Amino acid sequence: MNRFFSNHIAVLLSKSSILVGGQAVIEGVMMRVPGFISTAVRDPNGNIVTNRQEFNTLINQYSYLNVPIVRGAVSLFEAMKLGFRTLQWSADISFPEDKSQNRWYTPIIDWVMTIVSIVFALSLFVFLPLGLTSWVSSTDQNPMIYNSISGSIRILIFLAYLYLISKTKEASRLFQYHGAEHKVVYTFENGDDLTVQNSNQYPTQHPRCGTSFMFIVMFVAIMTFIVIDTIFISIFGEITLINRLIMHILFIPLVSGIGYEFLKFSSKHQDKTLLKYLIKPGLWLQNITTSSPDDEQLEVALEALTSAFGDSLEKYRGKEHIAEAIG
Repeated sequence: MNRFFSNHIAVLLSKSSILVGGQAVIEGVMMRVPGFISTAVRDPNGNIVTNRQEFNTLINQYSYLNVPIVRGAVSLFEAMKLGFRTLQWSADISFPEDKSQNRWYTPIIDWVMTIVSIVFALSLFVFLPLGLTSWVSSTDQNPMIYNSISGSIRILIFLAYLYLISKTKEASRLFQYHGAEHKVVYTFENGDDLTVQNSNQYPTQHPRCGTSFMFIVMFVAIMTFIVIDTIFISIFGEITLINRLIMHILFIPLVSGIGYEFLKFSSKHQDKTLLKYLIKPGLWLQNITTSSPDDEQLEVALEALTSAFGDSLEKYRGKEHIAEAIG
């Protein structure tokens, strides 16, 4: 495994960059390429159903958004929105009987689930770590110690959450498709023919994975919140738990933007010794969030990427690339 990543890193700088990435969905994979997204799902009858749509990012539409930090926050927002939409579509294909019964209130469910997901994430990864830290520690006015403790608690909660959901049958299938997505992206990056045989030779861990991004964001959050709390205390003299909750939530876009820039930078400079060690935790964490897919799952991921490119695939075939999108 280490030899593979060393070889992969050695040739990165000679490759051209292209926005390619994706995500696992229910019984399938969504792939994103310049100008298009395509979701491929295996239906209950064993057929692969695809849905290809034009997709123009906000960054491409509005050049003023394509600046460091801002583009990271915008990309995260778009990824969340796109993720919910493709997950809903994959659920409709995988469980057609539920779709027919619930068609009339699907838009309402989409909004409710989005709000519930955001509230759940904030409760689990913002409210709970800060509340526990204030409860067990008397270091409220020491930003470095306080945020180091709350950040460590946040990471432990994140690891426990991933581990617990990985034990469910549904998540197990999802993580296999996650591994299939990475294998297919590797196949494309290395200029190989998009076949099951070629994809099988690659690992399931990828340095530009969303799991790695989340792990990086948690470390960036510790450093960013130390600075924010220090500035707040220097201005107002002290900081309360409520102050922290409000300030930390408001600065989540900044944290995600910095994390995005770090991942983008590290993907192009993985030959640097320090960066190789900094991205290792994210790769290790993917041992939980990815697993080896079977050939049928690889077929779905390959169909998603092939469908996304459409006729334009020919101009990329046989060439090496860096897939920049976080997936």
